[in-house]
Amino acid sequence: MAGVNPFRKGPKGVSGPAAGARSRDETAPVPADPTALPTERTSGAPQERGRTASLADSAVPGTTGAAAPGRRGRVRAWLAVIADRIIAAAPRIPVRDLATLRAQFPGLTPEELADKLVAGACGGTATVGAGVGAAAMLPVPPAVPAAEITGVASIEIKLIAELHEVYGLRPAGNFRQRAMACLTSWTEERGIDIARPASLNIALGGPAKRELRQQIMKRTLRNLPNLTPFMVGATVGALMNRRDTRKLAEKIRKDLRTKQVPWDDLPASDG
Repeated sequence: MAGVNPFRKGPKGVSGPAAGARSRDETAPVPADPTALPTERTSGAPQERGRTASLADSAVPGTTGAAAPGRRGRVRAWLAVIADRIIAAAPRIPVRDLATLRAQFPGLTPEELADKLVAGACGGTATVGAGVGAAAMLPVPPAVPAAEITGVASIEIKLIAELHEVYGLRPAGNFRQRAMACLTSWTEERGIDIARPASLNIALGGPAKRELRQQIMKRTLRNLPNLTPFMVGATVGALMNRRDTRKLAEKIRKDLRTKQVPWDDLPASDG
């Protein structure tokens, strides 16, 4: 009788499958458990998602194809290097005082002068974005150098310091203390509260420096898609950085306007 399992009598006259034959149920492949989860969801290892994570992986040398724990460690170490460079650069950023700004842009009102400063800063960060975006279009895009991100931060910190001058709200202290106050303002994306001395006394001892470094690392990671416009080209890279700098300036100016000191009310040395 034709078929997979010819029907024969057994040695004792019991009907059943031929010796050595296997039923269709035995030979059919076992179906997958419909309740089983994909391997990545059952392994217990956290999965990094989103554009920021992928950009961070691309930006940090040595992270491509690395295991998740090692990759996260490399990204964190890279961000710490960026933070330390920004902290070291902040006191060296040249900032014009109000008298110098008014001499360079005579006849302007505070708002007109602030507009000039914002336009200049947007142009500077757009240039950085264009350079990074153009490099990303190469056949083998290089890792984003930390200097590019530090450059954007320096331009924006300088802008924040000079906006405080324009609105009559220069922080107290020496140049380094004012630089650190403006750096904190950059990380928090808000104006400096000069009425709170505690917010200005930044000696950058152990705990204070660690806290500031953490703030810079978080801000850098949050803005990584704007700071590293991979695979978008020079034009879009410039637009992204210009937009981000303008958005930051709007936040700072909105905050400073509520506490603005008119130029006529400033001490002679400040005006």
